[in-house]
Amino acid sequence: MSLVHAIILAIIEGITEFLPISSTAHMKITDFIIGIPETPFRNLYEIVVQLAAILAVVVLYWKKFFDFKNIRFYIKLIIAVIPALIFGALLKKHIDSMLSNLTFIAIVMIAGGVILLFADKLFTKNKIDSEEKIDYLTSFKIGLFQVLSILFPGLSRSAATIIGGMSIGLTKKEAAEFSFFLAVPTMLAATAKSTLDFIQEETVSIAAPDIIALVVGCIISFFVALLAVKTFIEIIQKFGFRFFGIYRILLGTFILLLLFYKN
Repeated sequence: MSLVHAIILAIIEGITEFLPISSTAHMKITDFIIGIPETPFRNLYEIVVQLAAILAVVVLYWKKFFDFKNIRFYIKLIIAVIPALIFGALLKKHIDSMLSNLTFIAIVMIAGGVILLFADKLFTKNKIDSEEKIDYLTSFKIGLFQVLSILFPGLSRSAATIIGGMSIGLTKKEAAEFSFFLAVPTMLAATAKSTLDFIQEETVSIAAPDIIALVVGCIISFFVALLAVKTFIEIIQKFGFRFFGIYRILLGTFILLLLFYKN
C-alpha cells in the first residue's frame, strides 16, 4: 500500500466512521476503484485507522470516559459490546466472505438508505435523552442492533446502533452519542483481534514504509474524525437522516452499475 493510498483511506475513514453510511463499505469501494490489492497489512490498516478515528470520541467526551466514579457507564458499554464479540467470533468466516462481496455491500447500502429515509418520521416521541437514563437492558438491546452491522457489512455500525437506539426510546442526539461511546470498546477489540491475526501470519512482515503509512493514516483519521463527530450531531438535529438515506441509495446504485459494466 502506497502512502497516497493510505492517506486517501484515512480521510475517508475519518469522515465516514460516525456517519450512518458505513465506513467499511466506503473503504472497500475505494479499494476496488483505485485498485488497492488485498494484503494482510491492508486489512490490518483499515481496522487500525478505524480505531484512530474512534479515539476522537474519547478526546471529545473525555469527561465521560474518565469519570471513574460513574462505574455504571463502563458496565453499560461492556454489556453492549458483548453481543458483537460473541457473534464476531462465531461468524468470522461469514464476515470475511461478505466483506469481499461488493455486490452484497451495495445492496445493503441501498436497503439501509431506504430505512434512513423514514427514520425521522418513525421515532418522534423518544424520551431517553441522556446516558444516565439508559439502563442495562437497553444497553444490551443496542448491542444486539450492533450485531446487525456484523451480519450485514455495508449496513453501518453507526446506522444500526443509532436507529436501533431510537427504536427503543433514545432521542437522536443520545442515540448518536451512545453509538459513539460503544464504538470505543468495539474497535479496541477488533484492533486487538486483527493485530493478533497479523502477527500469527508466518509469511508476513511489516516494512518501514508500512509503519510510516500506518502512523500517518492514524493521525489523519483522528483529526478528520474530530471534525466529523461535531458536524454529524449538528446535521441530524437540524436536518435528520434523510440526506444520508439518499446518499446511500445513490452510492449503492452507482456501485451496482459499476460492477455490472466491469463484468
